[in-house]
Amino acid sequence: MAGTNSSEIRIAGVGRLYVATADTDVPTTFSSDTSTDWASWKNLGFTSGDGVTFSKKDKLEPVDVWQAVSPVHFVYSDRDLTLKFSLMQFNEDTLPFFMGGGTVEAVTGSTGVYKYDIADRPFADVRALGLEFTDVKASDGTAVTYRFGIPRGQVTAADDIKLARKSAAQLGITYTAMAAADGSALASFVMKDSAYAAS
Repeated sequence: MAGTNSSEIRIAGVGRLYVATADTDVPTTFSSDTSTDWASWKNLGFTSGDGVTFSKKDKLEPVDVWQAVSPVHFVYSDRDLTLKFSLMQFNEDTLPFFMGGGTVEAVTGSTGVYKYDIADRPFADVRALGLEFTDVKASDGTAVTYRFGIPRGQVTAADDIKLARKSAAQLGITYTAMAAADGSALASFVMKDSAYAAS
């Protein structure tokens, strides 16, 4: 609804991140068990308290003409859609995702010992990324849930891992969306939120 309405302010109080094979669509079913909705995805676990930074940057090139001081038209030349976050858990899903692909394998002949090899050169590691957050309204206790999915993308930047005595190690990731060959959506929002209902 247009106009001032405090019930339409959103706070991402509790959120989760998921990865899946490329071209997996964000779930549109909202059941009482979130893990059922995201059954074909892997939960990336705890993230830092900073949450997720969503960034959409469009680059426009101005069209200048002799007859005007200001541009008369703009041409879209680039769209950059990224999510930036820091994973707090180290496991068989998060470490390869951060490092750019590959798998963790058990070391033969050693119980409880595992190995992850970093490739000598980077390879494409295209995956789907999903985000969900829930905001519980303080006024009446009802909840709204937002989901955001990128069907194709990959980690394009990885922060330094700081190993220190007084802080937890983090896997800082920048994930960038990629266009699909069939021209389908770069990303999608799915909302369980009555604010979007037609008035």
